[in-house]
Amino acid sequence: MNKTEFIAEMANKAELSKKQAEAAYDAMLATVVEALKAGEKVQLVGFGSFELKEKPAREVFNPLTKKKQTLAACKVPAFKIGKAFKAQF
Repeated sequence: MNKTEFIAEMANKAELSKKQAEAAYDAMLATVVEALKAGEKVQLVGFGSFELKEKPAREVFNPLTKKKQTLAACKVPAFKIGKAFKAQF
């Protein structure tokens, strides 16, 4: 299922127009991104939680130049599935 199909299904189930469903979808994603940027954890009970995880600096091997390089430390978004959602499968 791609984004367009997902929005169409959301519109159908929530009895919204496709424009309203797309606006709700975009607002949800924007809210999650803003919260993560602010350092907050987003917990959606019954679905899962989004949070930023710290990746430490590390050495990697570049196969093109055959040299070792250091990747800087960074933060990456992570999703942890909720127990109720996982139990559906």
